[in-house]
Amino acid sequence: MKNSILNRRRFLQHSAAGVTAAALAKRHSLHAANKAANKLRVGVIGLGRGMAHVKNYLKLSDVEVAYVCDVDDNRTANGLSVVTKSQAAACRGITDLRRMLDDPHLDAISIAAPNFWHAPATILGCQAGKHVYVEKPGSHNAAEAGLMVAAARKHKRLVQMGNQRRSYPLIIEAIQRMREGVIGRVLASRSFYSSGRGSIGKGKPAPVPKHLNYELWQGPAPERPYKDNLIPYNWHWHWHYGGGEMANNGVHALDLARWGLGVDLPQRVTYGGGRYHFDDDQESPDTGTALFDFGNCTAIWDQSSCLRRKHEALPFVVFYGDNGTLTMTTGNKYIIHDLAGKEVETKSAPASDFLHFTNFVNAIRNGEKLNAEIGDGQVSTLLCHLANMAWRSGSTVDFDPAKRSIVDNPAAAKLWAREYRPGWEPQV
Repeated sequence: MKNSILNRRRFLQHSAAGVTAAALAKRHSLHAANKAANKLRVGVIGLGRGMAHVKNYLKLSDVEVAYVCDVDDNRTANGLSVVTKSQAAACRGITDLRRMLDDPHLDAISIAAPNFWHAPATILGCQAGKHVYVEKPGSHNAAEAGLMVAAARKHKRLVQMGNQRRSYPLIIEAIQRMREGVIGRVLASRSFYSSGRGSIGKGKPAPVPKHLNYELWQGPAPERPYKDNLIPYNWHWHWHYGGGEMANNGVHALDLARWGLGVDLPQRVTYGGGRYHFDDDQESPDTGTALFDFGNCTAIWDQSSCLRRKHEALPFVVFYGDNGTLTMTTGNKYIIHDLAGKEVETKSAPASDFLHFTNFVNAIRNGEKLNAEIGDGQVSTLLCHLANMAWRSGSTVDFDPAKRSIVDNPAAAKLWAREYRPGWEPQV
């Protein structure tokens, strides 16, 4: 366990993302003429959400999807079919991501495997000299957040986190306008998430499907027997594998909230709620409210995963200033209201995750700054980890941002890291 936990002081040192990441982008961009003429070769890992990665890379004329990887043979076959119909270059379908890392001609990997794979795969990729695009939340626990940043710095790799709204032009514009004072001093934000998720039921022991390599799916997580309601999606709601709705959708909203407020880490976090709607195997709350106290402002997360609030026109994130409000929707849109509640401006445009993948490729090729560099991205993810620690420990978590450590709360602090299956402990 001790090898898997990054010293919190080292985490602090490695999280100075802005200047360092910009320097890395320049150092590792493909400036040489012969490189510029070549395709950037990418391998995609996890072909559920990862199919969106595949399709976005296929839109880029200077990118070649060289590998598709999944522990589900059916998904691998589907991914391979999509790629071979769209590009002339050969693509290999594989089960074990480590096979692609041995390819010296592979430039980057794109990770959309389950949360508990994010950090181990990212670290392995950096060690193998690959640049990395990794989906949110990017880590399963707080210790891994620091390890990922350390790996990117040590191996001098570019690592982009999948907070794709960081690349939406109107969201960038909205942030800049708040910096310029369009709603005055921004004092608080409130994030909303509403969905109609059903029960996941009570899983039963069952034979592992022939198309699924369950042994490899578990990877770094300590082994547990296969149940019929876990894969492909319901692992999200088990702490052993996922981080609940907080790490699933909360990370998107809280990343925007933190960005808009202009803050890093909170000094106090609380999260109230529970699993109210169904009696099933889900361990994480379906309903709840989390509050993040930054000292001079606050952020609130309001979640209702199993009851869609159709009577409310829910936004995604609202910022409250002393001269009005600015609302961001789930897409590429923002709305400004004055203090009287009158709408004074609305701007919208189509949302496209393609811009985020393009930014990643351009950073590798020509030194463009990453819009969601891992050091900054994992600050947002750490908010989610702290909230989950508060909920799971039934306590308010006091936090020291300077030391990156929990203050006088052993019950919460023991959730900072996890145990790993022997041989899978992350080593930076």
